[in-house]
Amino acid sequence: MLQWLSNWLSGRGPSSFDRFKNATLQDTTLMSIDLELTSLNANESEITSFGWVCGRNSSIALETSAYSVVKTKASLGQSPVIHGLIQDNIAKGEKIEDVLTEFIAQLPWKVLVIHNANLDLAVLDAVFRRLNLPAQEVYYIDTLQLALYELKKEHEVVPSNSASLGACLLRAGLPAVPQHNALEDAMAALLLCYAQLASLGLTQQSCLADLSHTKALGKKTLGVVKP
Repeated sequence: MLQWLSNWLSGRGPSSFDRFKNATLQDTTLMSIDLELTSLNANESEITSFGWVCGRNSSIALETSAYSVVKTKASLGQSPVIHGLIQDNIAKGEKIEDVLTEFIAQLPWKVLVIHNANLDLAVLDAVFRRLNLPAQEVYYIDTLQLALYELKKEHEVVPSNSASLGACLLRAGLPAVPQHNALEDAMAALLLCYAQLASLGLTQQSCLADLSHTKALGKKTLGVVKP
């Protein structure tokens, strides 16, 4: 582990993505995140709440949990029906710049866990670009993609809604959570991730690269990399 860390810091050896993939689960801190949004259009959507929690070795570190309601002037549309946040809640929220500054401070040496990484990371990328925030390269495990990998082994056509967070929790024998609260969903996604890794036969000595065949492992740069 020390040599791997030394190589990472010095920039020697394989690419950062290869170094990330070669880390073992026992040497990896997972940071599960969830966003509640005003819409599913990544380029137009605004973040209304942001939650995260970290874990390691199949446990959750509750003291690392964070939850923020975010101010926005965007139309909420039908989103209050889904996540329960109304305009009064939003008006008392935090500035997105402050929330993302705290998020960036938590990122080093973490691997994100996200249920539907494509959506949440696309939204974050758009916000980073709009606010001209320093670019961040993030590595992630997508629990939605892990669910689809398993479902496609059983079904030619994946049943509708069978890969939703609630359906995945039920199938894994995990307790249901009141969905669409960003922190509770982040915690649920982390529990689901642990269950999925165990179902795939991974142990704490397994490398993250052992997930490569599932296409659930990835990296993305948030924001614009400046010369």
